[in-house]
Amino acid sequence: MRITYLLDVPPEVEDVSGLQADALAARGHLVRIAATDRPASLRGGRRAEWIDAGDWAKAAMTAEDVVVATSWRTAAAAERAPLAVHLCQTFDPPPDGAPPLRMAVVGPALREHWARAGANPVDAGVIVDEQMYRRATPRENAPPRLLLAGASHTEVKGVDDGYGAVAHARWFHQKLELVRASPWAPSRQEPLDDVQEFHVGLDSDEMRRLLHSCDLLIAPARAAEGFGMLAAEAMAAGIPCLLTAIPAHLALAEPRDYALFGPERNAVELGEKLIELLGDADLRERLRVRGREVAEQWRAEKAIERLEEILRESPARNGG
Repeated sequence: MRITYLLDVPPEVEDVSGLQADALAARGHLVRIAATDRPASLRGGRRAEWIDAGDWAKAAMTAEDVVVATSWRTAAAAERAPLAVHLCQTFDPPPDGAPPLRMAVVGPALREHWARAGANPVDAGVIVDEQMYRRATPRENAPPRLLLAGASHTEVKGVDDGYGAVAHARWFHQKLELVRASPWAPSRQEPLDDVQEFHVGLDSDEMRRLLHSCDLLIAPARAAEGFGMLAAEAMAAGIPCLLTAIPAHLALAEPRDYALFGPERNAVELGEKLIELLGDADLRERLRVRGREVAEQWRAEKAIERLEEILRESPARNGG
């Protein structure tokens, strides 16, 4: 197949387009990514041909292209292609007059949401970069390194709750190093005195190296989060996770014993869970083992055939 992604995903979204493109290219497909800019935080995209497009509608597409829109804005450009699909990674409602492209979503939470909205979505599945996976985990750092990722400017990431959870744990004499990663520079409201490392605009390889250097992940995202991509990557790396009990995180697997969960928008309760995680080595080891088991479902070799099937069957319009 000849596949063109029209890339238009905000930095706060843990985008899977590049990972899909790499997996498809590895299978022998001709894959291109048309973008008005090249986001530094995009995962993957190394195997695709990049097209710097001033206008997605003017990207050189032929009748043979399967066009993948990655936003409602790019859906309008994709609609003119004979074969098109909207890869939806958010709960954002469609604008008035949005074209009725077939919708492929990422993960069960988004599928259930858009099914209730009457969109008849299909689940394109999730692909985690193979290099994220580790069979063994190095000895824990002392003090442990806790990763808190996401832009503090973006309400959905709940970064302020992450800071609050860390402050609560430290108040009760827990020792840890707080490692921050964000697509943007820190806001003036962030308590940077509490941070031991701050990383900005990491590419896919840099994010992998950073994740592998950490011992724990806290993901305090709120209910509008579409899919817990970073949590999936952390589990693949054998890193114990503290997650908020939101649909995106709870839908990663059954039973829900692959992470420690706390309520969203409640820094104190998240802090209590963090204290529990820091103080229980057996719990951390159980989460490492179970997380790796859950993460097996996201290997490219298991997800790619389903994605290929969706792209081959994608009409320009629902029912087309």
